[in-house]
Amino acid sequence: MKLAIVIPTHNEATKIARVLQGILNLEIPDIHKEIIVVNDGSTDRTASIASSKGVTVVTHLINRGLGGALGTGIMAALRGNADLIVTFDADGQHSTKDIPSMIKPILMKQADVVIGSRMLRGTGMPVARQVANRIANLVTWILFDIWTTDSQSGLRAFSRFAAERLRITSNNYDVSSEICGEIKRNQLRFVEIPIRPIYTDYSLSKGQGLLPGVKTFLRLLLHVTGRPR
Repeated sequence: MKLAIVIPTHNEATKIARVLQGILNLEIPDIHKEIIVVNDGSTDRTASIASSKGVTVVTHLINRGLGGALGTGIMAALRGNADLIVTFDADGQHSTKDIPSMIKPILMKQADVVIGSRMLRGTGMPVARQVANRIANLVTWILFDIWTTDSQSGLRAFSRFAAERLRITSNNYDVSSEICGEIKRNQLRFVEIPIRPIYTDYSLSKGQGLLPGVKTFLRLLLHVTGRPR
């Protein structure tokens, strides 16, 4: 069984080595891991540091955004014959200890997609982030008719069956809600499991502010109204 772990990165030279080493140290019985780092137009040493760890590095010459990086990474995983795909942030927010729990429902044929939710148990998420997260969940529900407790989570797992059916057209943060919409459109079975994020000043600085959040909402509206059914 082959698991591909897709890590979208943009200027993460200060964190990527530690994130990769944590995943490399993770052992899951009967699972062969491939780590795919999508270097999304970084201008620092992200790509060279990732390459020095012996992982697969796919580079965008320009910064396409989170959606573009995820799309590239998932396609690379499928071309590499992955049976399972996990998306994992590069800023150190996710714990590698959550990966086995993320893929378990898929291995047990209970789900096609697993979303790691930071909202299912106390996580120490700042109040402002909790409010923004709940607003994003509501917007995702209104636009795509699917409810999750953490629509913006970067830690997800997909079966090959599910990943092959995803149509990712968003280039930016709206990809998280778009993925939820794809779960609904394809009638994929999904479950949420609790995860415990690792919050630092650095990881908290990576989120969207108010203005980018409004832009994301407007892009989602255009996406829903303009996309062929």
